[in-house]
Amino acid sequence: MCKVNRREFLAASTAFLSVAAEAELLHGAVPAAAAQDAEVDKLAPDIYFHEGDVVSDNAPAVCNNGWIIFEDYVLVIDANFPAGAELMIGKIRAITDKPVRFAFDTHHHGDHAYGNQIFVENGGVPLAHTGVIEEMRRYETGYYDSKPGRWEQAAKERADVRASKLKPPSVLFPDQLYFDDGKHRVELMHLGVAHTHGDAMAWLPEQKILFTGDACVNGPYNFVGDGNVGQWIATLEAAKKLGAKTVCPGHGHRSVGTVLDDQQAFFKALQGQVGSRMANVSPDQTKTEIETRYVADADAHGDLFRSQVQKVYEELNGKKLAALLSEPHLARHAHARSHGLA
Repeated sequence: MCKVNRREFLAASTAFLSVAAEAELLHGAVPAAAAQDAEVDKLAPDIYFHEGDVVSDNAPAVCNNGWIIFEDYVLVIDANFPAGAELMIGKIRAITDKPVRFAFDTHHHGDHAYGNQIFVENGGVPLAHTGVIEEMRRYETGYYDSKPGRWEQAAKERADVRASKLKPPSVLFPDQLYFDDGKHRVELMHLGVAHTHGDAMAWLPEQKILFTGDACVNGPYNFVGDGNVGQWIATLEAAKKLGAKTVCPGHGHRSVGTVLDDQQAFFKALQGQVGSRMANVSPDQTKTEIETRYVADADAHGDLFRSQVQKVYEELNGKKLAALLSEPHLARHAHARSHGLA
């Protein structure tokens, strides 16, 4: 996380701009970059975590990865980019010669799923929640249709994407999928919409370890354009009920269960304060005030935060803020910059 505790900061804040100030602090307190040859973190026997490098441009491994060594095979959590997939396979091979049989995509974004083809070429099968395919059909039009989609856009920036090809997951589950060899148990579960409509997590009940994908991140990496903030809060509540002691987020340092509280607190405060403005003044006044504040002070808050304001307002009001219509587009660029695509 950053040096400022999100819950303490938000609890002490009363003005609407306090959320913006919190975002500004988060944007200015990005964790130190993890080296691309970062050491593998052994969480428990046969269970590993690797922190990606979300800061450096075009790093091989951008998202965080995990893997579990079962009796006969290895299950990898998140395929990463193609270069990241190659890197993870090399690190796994240094530990075990068991086949890497499955690569679980926590969601459809390129830094988590574009490495699928590499795992297939190494004998693995990509798998995911059914929502991942639905999202890919929506955004990967170069694969499912004739016009360029997100893969083609990523290929302009990353040589490893240009040298590979999109491989959607071929094993799908609607709610849950279990891996259990009598020694280790991993429960893949869709707890609801969050960062995307196809988010799923990997829960290890015996060790109380939770791999969240980007449904929970440890730092200022929240892109809301493909998800729903209101449902995200509920999904995090469901995740908290699991009682995780170790949380491996999609980006940032691994943490403990309270990182779920921190993630949820930020969205609750954002939603609450936008909602309170809508309740206390007329819709026209609310619209004018929010647009004025966030356009006038735009540089201080950053593209991602302004897009979050836009998203919450739209969810609560059903209308877009005209002055912030470009924010989702800018946020996608900010997301791409922080996820190895620029």
